[in-house]
Amino acid sequence: MNATSPLTSPRTGESHTTSLSIDEQVALLMQGTEYGDEQLTRNMADELRARLAESRPLRVYCGYDPTRSDLHLGHTVTMRKLRQFQELGHEVTFLIGNYTSLIGDPSDKDKLRPLLTAEQIAENARTYAEQAYKILDREKTRIRYNAEWLSKLTFLDLIQMAQNFTVQQFLTRDNFAKRFEKGDAIYLHETFYSLMQGYDAVAMETDVQVGGSEQLFNIITAGRKLQEVRGQKPQIGILVGILPGTDGVVRMSKSLGNHIPILAAPEDMYGKVMSIPDMAMLIYFKLATRYTPPQIQRIETELQTGARHPRDVKMELAREIVSIFHDPDAAQRAEEQFRAVFQQHELPHEMATWTVTGSPTVVDVIAAARLASSKNEARRLIAGGGVSLGGRKVDDPFEIVSPVAEGIVLQVGKRRFVRLMPG
Repeated sequence: MNATSPLTSPRTGESHTTSLSIDEQVALLMQGTEYGDEQLTRNMADELRARLAESRPLRVYCGYDPTRSDLHLGHTVTMRKLRQFQELGHEVTFLIGNYTSLIGDPSDKDKLRPLLTAEQIAENARTYAEQAYKILDREKTRIRYNAEWLSKLTFLDLIQMAQNFTVQQFLTRDNFAKRFEKGDAIYLHETFYSLMQGYDAVAMETDVQVGGSEQLFNIITAGRKLQEVRGQKPQIGILVGILPGTDGVVRMSKSLGNHIPILAAPEDMYGKVMSIPDMAMLIYFKLATRYTPPQIQRIETELQTGARHPRDVKMELAREIVSIFHDPDAAQRAEEQFRAVFQQHELPHEMATWTVTGSPTVVDVIAAARLASSKNEARRLIAGGGVSLGGRKVDDPFEIVSPVAEGIVLQVGKRRFVRLMPG
């Protein structure tokens, strides 16, 4: 099947129509996937190719447990894959796991997840969809909640689902195996999660489920098995790789401080992307941008041959990511500020102002202006040489701030500036 499908241009952010062959569609949809097994990768690609040849919109979904209210770039990798399916004309469901969240997914954890209350889940869920629309097409996205069907299951239903799996299957999972070896507890309710997620696929009769590579057991083993038991054609699992944080190595995580919030200001987002190591750039292009396989191959070739400097490629990456969550104009302004501050060592043209009253210390001002999360963090930044006032390094956290009439610039870290004005 040749599909005429709107694909978004990473240069302009606008959609254009292009005709993709089935092989080209498969290459795009399999871009950035990881299965840990070459044969499984080929099997999923072949099944996807056959399903696309049916010349109908596929039912595609990804589930999101609202365990937090703020999302970072790592959370959007699966959303980017859903957007690709949307632009190829398929039906996409953004599933909010307000029932699976009551347990918590143990797939990427080597310890028990803390349980959330129904109230916490509801509060987090309110913000999820709105943030997702920074990636997904609002008009083409169906929002559903899995409490719709999971809350209606009986104990007999659970028994009948559980009889399709063995305890040994769960104990061979990497995270459970590690806990078992260490003698850490594995609670019975944690095994229910895979059954619940598998039943999501049954309830919606899905063709494709998108998820992170750590979801292999839930999507490939549990979901496909339960669909077959119910007489459905088993879904195809599109398992995307894990986006590393700004350190380029460890999974992006707010708790580790290596994350890029999707609600970050353009300048901050641009600067954080520019801070990632060169070795991680291609992973970001594959998982977090609108670039197609041929475009990424071009960039990879240019880097290998030395036709482009890695700095210039990274700036292209930063422009693309800021354009996704803001717009091209904001990306251009962020780049101009980055060049001025980091390449030309100038102050940014625009910055916030803060009125200083009384005789506060530098630490007081940093905390009050929210340039650091706490006074303790402010002191650590000063001790590390990360704070400047009027162009000179601050080494005394108790220094009194007395701005002149025209103001004085306080810089905290590499990207946070504020002009202090007298009260």
